[in-house]
Amino acid sequence: MTYSQAITDAGRTIGTEPNWNGIEAESVARMRLQNRFRTGLDIARYTAKIMREDMAAYDADPVNYTQSLGCWHGFIGQQKMISIKKHFGTTKGRYLYLSGWMVAALRSEFGPLPDQSMHEKTSVPALIEELYTFLRQADARELGGLFRDLDVAKAAGDAVNTHRLLHKIDAYQTHIVPIIADIDAGFGNAEATYLLAKKFIEAGACCIQIENQVSDEKQCGHQDGKVTVPHEDFIAKIRAVRYAFMELGVDDGVIVARTDSLGAGLTKQIAFTREAGDIGDQYNAFLDCDEVDPAHLGHGDVLISRDGKLMRPKRLPSNLYQFRQGTGEDRCVLDCIHALQNGADLLWIETEKPHIGQIGGMVRRIREVMPNAKLVYNNSPSFNWTLNFRQQVYDAWAEAGRDMSEYDRSTLMSVDYDRTDLAMEADERIRTFQKDAAREAGIFHHLITLPTYHTAALSTDNLAKRYFGEEGMLGYVKHVQREEIRQGIACVKHQNMAGSDIGDDHKEYFAGEAALKAGGAHNTMNQFAA
Repeated sequence: MTYSQAITDAGRTIGTEPNWNGIEAESVARMRLQNRFRTGLDIARYTAKIMREDMAAYDADPVNYTQSLGCWHGFIGQQKMISIKKHFGTTKGRYLYLSGWMVAALRSEFGPLPDQSMHEKTSVPALIEELYTFLRQADARELGGLFRDLDVAKAAGDAVNTHRLLHKIDAYQTHIVPIIADIDAGFGNAEATYLLAKKFIEAGACCIQIENQVSDEKQCGHQDGKVTVPHEDFIAKIRAVRYAFMELGVDDGVIVARTDSLGAGLTKQIAFTREAGDIGDQYNAFLDCDEVDPAHLGHGDVLISRDGKLMRPKRLPSNLYQFRQGTGEDRCVLDCIHALQNGADLLWIETEKPHIGQIGGMVRRIREVMPNAKLVYNNSPSFNWTLNFRQQVYDAWAEAGRDMSEYDRSTLMSVDYDRTDLAMEADERIRTFQKDAAREAGIFHHLITLPTYHTAALSTDNLAKRYFGEEGMLGYVKHVQREEIRQGIACVKHQNMAGSDIGDDHKEYFAGEAALKAGGAHNTMNQFAA
């Protein structure tokens, strides 16, 4: 619906109510356009369509990969989208990621927690709702500015600018984008997963990421001690999420199945199996077992039959069973195939390093069975990107027979190497990693889980050093406010960002000439008009 059509539509409704004095059709139209999405389900359906279209575009050409950055507050997500529109003119292919790690570390009432599903599970859908509240406010703010400019152009009789602004309003691109939301291992059994998934979707999530760890033993993907569940247990949770999407009418909702098997050497239970080669037997085949003489059974032994032999799975004092060393990649491949065959749309393979060869090798094996397999990949701050890529270049050059005598592989992180050919080649590989991995390793979506956790710490450290040191107030003015002004950062007008101009518009709608508005001549935000 165009702006003019929205005015006409509102006018028809108002015209049927003779006692609605002072209700202006144009003001109603503006408020409706500033609040296009009425519910979280509206958002989920809208963004699911976007994500499905992006997935199809990637299948046609991997140059069409997508990206996101992790968020722990609505303001952070809002600023990312405002910045993306400012620098690139469109949000196409850019999403937000909601990290369970950051919810645990920054949003729990218990205070900072490790990424072990100990935080309140309702805090995750609450953050989804918060993110979309801030994104809707970004729409309202930006459109409000266009409406104000339109009023000025009309008052000046500037037909050209009026036409330009009307076109800009009609072609307006919302800040609302898909959010990939981390539901950890489901926070309980399949029923608990289903109930929580509904909360996610009702808050606006079109994409839910779930991992194959044991819910009550859950660990961060880049820490030790991870424990996986048998495939049938994980598939039940994938189905639970799909049922939640379909119950709420988001039939094209997206499920990301994450496997932590590469770094997980333990399982809590032996899978149920009906016959040799079935899904449970495939899982159990990776268990580290010793053959047992029936005449010499130990007290409390748990035994399985394998190829006609009686086997004792190795059980730890924690009552967990361990897998054979070196089986992680094989288990990842099997996890991914079963997930895609049972309702998942995208894969997430948690790795210990960003290595295109390793990731691509697994994806090629998966695609032998599931040709359209594609990944969401964690470009994690848990990796030392500088060291990893310098070592990768070192190894590649050494294998090619290049003289490496000027380099010590064990100290490649040193600043002494920063200007060397090796360091520059490593940085170039980091720069092109996402594009190369999209092409060579089947990665549809690249994300950084917790970037603003680190940027907030770094910028705060620099400000504290300057402000409380010799620079004093100049430490803030020179390195923060002056840069905000010169780079056109909208937040320099923080009252406007908090909604004061939107409030002024509403006051005028509601009270007319009697409105007491905040944006008058004495508002200090006017100092930033230039």
